[in-house]
Amino acid sequence: MQRLYDFLRRHPTGVDSFWALGLLGFGSLMVVFDRAGAVHMAAAAVFVIGLSLVVALRRKAPVQMLLLTAAIGVGQLIIGVQPNPSDFAMLVIAYTVASAPAVPRWASRCALAGALLGPALTYWRYAYDDETRPVTANLVFTTLITVPFVLAWVLGDSMRTRRAYWAQLEERAARLEKEREAQSRIAVAAERARIARELHDVVAHNVSVMVVQADGAAYVLDAAPEQTRQALETISGTGRQALAEMRRLLGVLRTGEQAEGGEYVPQPGVEQLEDLMDQVRGAGLPVDFTVEGEPRELPSSVALTVYRIVQEALTNTRKHGGPDVGATVRVSYRDEDLELLVEDDGRGAQQELYEEGGADGLGHGLIGMRERVGMVGGSLTAGPRAGGGFRVSAVLPLKPAR
Repeated sequence: MQRLYDFLRRHPTGVDSFWALGLLGFGSLMVVFDRAGAVHMAAAAVFVIGLSLVVALRRKAPVQMLLLTAAIGVGQLIIGVQPNPSDFAMLVIAYTVASAPAVPRWASRCALAGALLGPALTYWRYAYDDETRPVTANLVFTTLITVPFVLAWVLGDSMRTRRAYWAQLEERAARLEKEREAQSRIAVAAERARIARELHDVVAHNVSVMVVQADGAAYVLDAAPEQTRQALETISGTGRQALAEMRRLLGVLRTGEQAEGGEYVPQPGVEQLEDLMDQVRGAGLPVDFTVEGEPRELPSSVALTVYRIVQEALTNTRKHGGPDVGATVRVSYRDEDLELLVEDDGRGAQQELYEEGGADGLGHGLIGMRERVGMVGGSLTAGPRAGGGFRVSAVLPLKPAR
């Protein structure tokens, strides 16, 4: 049954041809057994063939088939050919013209007029010869034979409206999806450009340290060999760190090279988190800030990422958390990585608020956070917190991958 159903869906014209052959067969039998004159039989045969053709070609040329059906119907009334099973094609073409989206509206209205007038004219042409039948009975019979044709048109028109509605919804969904993808790409590109500029400053700082240490080592090379050795060790460590930062920088698209008022210098880090907490508390957001483990010097990119994630998470808490919201920030130093946790007990803004409208000039919500964490090789999880609120957790490696 499933194969038959799939075949019928893939070959609608073949199905119409099958039904047309059936109508042609039944209609021809009625013509043969009809004891009318030769002229009427010839006309009836032509009409049967024409109506069968209407069913076979109704999908390919609905307007032409409607006109052909109208001509056949008028011919039947004029010549006096009795109703035939092939007249079922009139009901089919009324549905087809009303349901086809490419058919002009005037053709659909003509089909409705035919559905209203055709059955009534046929009844009054062939069945109104009984003068003893009351007028009320004639009206009832006329209505009964008209209703199926009108229902066929109404069903077709409703199908047309429904298809147009779904097509509009699909088009709108596709357009919104494209716009969302475009906005996401723009946000990622802008955030990567910002990260590239920030990392450029970090690398420039490391190179400056190396230059200063090298100048100092050259100055005390003969007088203080021990200081020279320490300076060379500092240069070596700083150089390795700068190379690691450059590797992370590769592949990041840079746009908008113009500096924006020096807003990236100096680069904030973990040491500035206390100042950030004071600033946030001064804005009216209670924050509980704790540090676990033994603090130590972090790579510049990791320290910058920690600061930016905390800054953006607290900004979104202040925006979307609602009244009387509180936040918790925890920085945990571990052997191989650093774990960062920022959570609040507010209303719990949905993730879409961060992705679509949570930009605050310091990033683009979760898109910016993921880009920053990905640049240092870490992982980020964010979402509603059990019991209400929102939770952002990041794990950042402290050693560059070999």
